[in-house]
Amino acid sequence: MKTYRTGFLLAIVGNVVLAFVLAGLWFHYRGTKPAADLGLQSPASNAEASTITLPPTSVESPLVPVQISAQRLQSIGVKIGTVEQKQVEDEIRTTGNVAVDETRLAYVQVRYSGYIEKVFVDATYQFIRKGQPLFTIYSPDVVATEREYLVAKKNQQQVAQSTVPGVASSASSLLDAASERLRQWGVPQQEIARLESTGQVQQELQFDSPVSGYITERNALPSVAVQPDMRLFTVADLSSVWVQAQVFQNDLARIKIGDPATLIVSTFPGRTFRGRVDFIYPQLDTDTRTVKVRIVSSNSDQRLKPGMFVNVALKAPLGSQLVIPASGVLQSGSRQIAFVERSDGYLEPREVELGTRAGDDFIVTKGLKAGEQIVTSANFLIDSESQLQATLGSFVPPPPGADAASSAANASQANAELTSQPSPPNKGSNVFHIKLTDANGSAIAGAEVSVTFSMAAMPAMGMAAVRTPVALSDKGNGVYEGTGVLESGGTWQTTILAKKNGQAIVNKQLSVSATGGM
Repeated sequence: MKTYRTGFLLAIVGNVVLAFVLAGLWFHYRGTKPAADLGLQSPASNAEASTITLPPTSVESPLVPVQISAQRLQSIGVKIGTVEQKQVEDEIRTTGNVAVDETRLAYVQVRYSGYIEKVFVDATYQFIRKGQPLFTIYSPDVVATEREYLVAKKNQQQVAQSTVPGVASSASSLLDAASERLRQWGVPQQEIARLESTGQVQQELQFDSPVSGYITERNALPSVAVQPDMRLFTVADLSSVWVQAQVFQNDLARIKIGDPATLIVSTFPGRTFRGRVDFIYPQLDTDTRTVKVRIVSSNSDQRLKPGMFVNVALKAPLGSQLVIPASGVLQSGSRQIAFVERSDGYLEPREVELGTRAGDDFIVTKGLKAGEQIVTSANFLIDSESQLQATLGSFVPPPPGADAASSAANASQANAELTSQPSPPNKGSNVFHIKLTDANGSAIAGAEVSVTFSMAAMPAMGMAAVRTPVALSDKGNGVYEGTGVLESGGTWQTTILAKKNGQAIVNKQLSVSATGGM
């Protein structure tokens, strides 16, 4: 009997376990059943499914016009500027190095073979003047040609009176040929004149400098054999120099040949040198993304030395443009904002489109017109005020035909007291009451009343800005009631707005603390 009972209990326990296993399998099957079996479509498997558009990850803060008293504008340092249409010059600042003007380089060479005897200029970077003696040279070819010249001259004199046809002309041709050979070799005319007057061959010829300048290279040494292709001296005229400036690729389109340039060298503080763009090189430096721009500058006083580092300011005329001071532009996220002073006393935030910067100004391509007044200092404070008022929903434009003073007067004719159930309010649903009375304490009925709860964004905590408007209905005896949901605990900036007959009679801001977590 005991064995039967034990078997019966084991059977019951086994059945219960089996039932739980079957139930688990059934729930698992229902939870993993394909969407198609339930009559739904899976977006991942349906080629014709609609694209799900996610909200943008960042939203620009709203801005509204603000009205600030003259005393407060003065206290926070607000200044006003004017949008102008004027002639504009763009300025591109860069650096460069002084270099020798290659068009003013001269090379001293001779056109015959020979040997240098004496050298009068024996150091590089020595300044020489045109016509100054450089060296003397002995050339067997020149000496032989001079002797031929003297022989031809003597023969010409002897046969000058000959009556034999062609003799006199042949002697004259020989003399002219010898003279022409000396000139082609670059023998100075005064040496040919000396040779003709004295009738004596001179073993050494003196060679004079053909230009004025500084010796930058010297290969003329005593007893050195000279060939026609040998460069004996290099002379640089530094009365004009080049400045090789480095200009970034994105600035290149604004520069053209002939544009003026200003050069500043730290060696001469307070002094500027003038130049002009002479050439734009066709090659881009792939490492620095710059292009060389050659500037020609006069250097009559020899102050600029090759190799000097200079600061360069290139002037690029842009014609007549609409401009505003650069300080009048506020970078607000991806927008560029200017605060325009309106005739009704409000400062209106206006999104603008800007061109290039020209000195202390920005070129305006869209959003403003000439003559408008804009804020040029402390505009970040105006921006903060505009964002705050937009968040609080406190901007109420004056009704048509009413000025700002009358709107302010209407808003001060009534009083509003806010209470809630529970008190203080908590995270979640709350009932809000407004007691609306006039200046004498009498209840005001028939008004449009709303309460707006706002909390600024907290990026560090991953929270976006929150704005919760609550509309209240008239319950009689000046009491208005409405239900609203606060999404979190904490301090809420609260705006009470009441209108009657289209006029704002209450526009009140206060802070309300709610219980509960974030």
